[in-house]
Amino acid sequence: MFLPVRGHEKSGGTGDDGDEAGGGTEDGAEDSGIRTGRRAKALKITGLALAGLLVLGAGAAGWAYWQLNDNIDSVDIDSALGDDRPARAVTAPSPDASATAAPLPTGSLNILVLGSDSRSGEENRALGGGDDGGARSDTAMVVHLDAGRTAATVVSIPRDTLVDRPSCPLEDGESTRPASGVMFNTAYEVGGPVCAVKTVESLTDVRMDHYVEIDFSGFARLVDALGGVTVTTEEDIDDDRSHLTLDAGTHHLDGTDALALARTRYDIGDGSDLGRIGLQHQLVKALLEQVAQEDLLAGPTRLYRLADTVTGSLTTDTGLDSLGELTRLAQSLRDLPSDDVTTLTMPVVPAPWDRNRVIADEPEAEELWASLR
Repeated sequence: MFLPVRGHEKSGGTGDDGDEAGGGTEDGAEDSGIRTGRRAKALKITGLALAGLLVLGAGAAGWAYWQLNDNIDSVDIDSALGDDRPARAVTAPSPDASATAAPLPTGSLNILVLGSDSRSGEENRALGGGDDGGARSDTAMVVHLDAGRTAATVVSIPRDTLVDRPSCPLEDGESTRPASGVMFNTAYEVGGPVCAVKTVESLTDVRMDHYVEIDFSGFARLVDALGGVTVTTEEDIDDDRSHLTLDAGTHHLDGTDALALARTRYDIGDGSDLGRIGLQHQLVKALLEQVAQEDLLAGPTRLYRLADTVTGSLTTDTGLDSLGELTRLAQSLRDLPSDDVTTLTMPVVPAPWDRNRVIADEPEAEELWASLR
């Protein structure tokens, strides 16, 4: 800090000398004032610059949050299906939540996760999505989170399962026709996410609290954003349809190869969808382990890129269509280790009238779904 400079008093001298002394004091005060003014001006400029940076930083953070929210596509399934659905499980707040923060949910939850073979976009077509504009549910999993969110069960529904497909509402106000004995994955094809959810609820009598969909390109980008995924295959794979060739053993796969593994079926086991589901369950466990090992807070740039990839890859119901809601769901699963995730396939048997299709094996299938209600 600058202090005013005081003139030195002289022990004698003429009046002129006195005048000179007096003049020196005035000049010192004037110089001091200039320096103080410059210092104040510099501090003011610095303060304005810092304030500007803070404003820009807040603006950037606000833009990033808006961008991530805007990435997520959503479908209002609750409004479309109304009240003619299985009962919703009661969700309880976390008992250790602070009074100032919204409590994290700890009740049981059922989420329908679909992997769609969307044909939209060059990236999806290049990854095997086909040439037309349609889409089917290539993979369907019901993810059940136990009360307390410390254990989970993932149940796959084979896409070749023959089901009774209910009538489903369409966006134009019309409805699809009900159908009996049709493949499960036709529900998404004729009526999109709403019909997929309604068909699953009709099959299981389990309320789907949320819906999450990811397409081919989104899955590949997600795996790449996580740095790849490590899996161990028990047999050689050489599937010309999924374009995957792997020797038996442990492999670290990028997104493209991980997607190919998830789609492989003709070169493993009996070539049915059940063999492919086994590989998909391996991938689910491996991805959970990869997420647990990752330092997702290593840096804001990496965290943003990962969040951008995740949100840009998903279609959800309107209950999960914001970064905040997805974050709360993720936070509620922080105590869920991959070892406590059980992967199952809905019990099925070959259809008596079509050996290339399967039907639910009762009463085992009903007992499984009852355990998730």
